Amino acid sequence: MSPRAPLALSCGEPAGIGPEIAVAAWQSLRNDLPFVWLGDPRHLPKGAPFQVIDSAAQAADVAGAALPVLAHNFVGAATPGTPDPANAQGVIDVIARGVDLVTSGQCRALTTAPIHKKALADGAEFAYPGHTEYLAALAGVDRVVMMLACDALRVVPTTIHIPVAEVPRALTAALLTDTLLITHAALRRDFGIARPRIAVAGLNPHAGEGGKMGREEIALITPVLDALRAQGMDLTGPMSADTMFHAGARATYDVAVCMYHDQALIPIKTLDFSGGVNVTLGLPFVRTSPDHGTAFDIAGKGVADATSLIAALRMADQMAKTRA
Repeated sequence: MSPRAPLALSCGEPAGIGPEIAVAAWQSLRNDLPFVWLGDPRHLPKGAPFQVIDSAAQAADVAGAALPVLAHNFVGAATPGTPDPANAQGVIDVIARGVDLVTSGQCRALTTAPIHKKALADGAEFAYPGHTEYLAALAGVDRVVMMLACDALRVVPTTIHIPVAEVPRALTAALLTDTLLITHAALRRDFGIARPRIAVAGLNPHAGEGGKMGREEIALITPVLDALRAQGMDLTGPMSADTMFHAGARATYDVAVCMYHDQALIPIKTLDFSGGVNVTLGLPFVRTSPDHGTAFDIAGKGVADATSLIAALRMADQMAKTRA
C-alpha cells in the first residue's frame, strides 16, 4: 500500500448531515490528511469546493484545493432531513465500494458517515442491524467488536443494541471471551499497546457483591477472566461499574470492557460528547465512524458539528499507520 494512499470516507445517508460534515472535515484536514469522499456530488452542500477524480491515488494532489470525490451516481437528489428510500441502494453500494478500496490497497482505512437503517430497509430491504454487521459480512468475519474511543477513555460493550432485559441471556462465556480476545489483539495491532491493560465491569450493582446482587460475576465473568489470565492477559475485574470511570481509575487501564450498551457509552459520552469515535475491532481493515447519527433535524442548516468525524478520520489515519 502506498504511503500516499488516502483514507476513504463513505457518504452515509445523503439526507443527513454526512455531506456537510464531510466538507467541514475537508476544510479542517485538507493540508495534512487527504481523504476521498465516496458519493454523489449533487448531494454536497451548494457551493462546496470539490473535484471529481478518477482514482484514489489522485486525492493527495487535489485535497489542498478541493474535496476529492470518487463519484457514485444515486437515483435521486437529496432533501436535507427527508431520506429518500430510492437512494438506499446507493448508500449500501458506497459502503461496499469503500471496503473494496481498502482491501485492494487503494485507500489506507475506511471512515463511514452515519446511515439511516430504516431508510435502507424500506428502500433496499437492508437485512443488517447496522454498519458494523454489514462490514463484517463484506469482510467474511464472524464476530467483530464495537469500541468507542476518545482521548480520555476507550470502552467496549460486550452486548450492544438489545433490550436491558435480554442482556443476562445474551451474555455468554463464549461472547465475553471473544470480545476480550478481539479487543486485546486490536489494542496491540491498531493502537500499538504491547501489553494491554483491560478493566472488566461486572453486570450487577457492586459487581454482584459476592452473589447478594446477582451471580453472573461468580458463575460467568470470573471464570472467563481467570482462563484468559492463565494465557497471559492483563485483566482486572469484575469491577463495580460505578467506580471504574473517575480519572484515577481510568489511569490504570487501556480499555474498559462493559457488559451492556449504556454501561459503556454513558461514561464516554459524558467525558467527550462531541469527540467520541466508533471503531470496529476485528476487521481485516481499519474502520472508524463518528459517534452520532444522521441528525435529520439539523441537516442542511449549516450548524452540524464535524468534531467527531474529524476525530474519526484522525484515528483511522493513526490506526492505519500503526497497523502498517
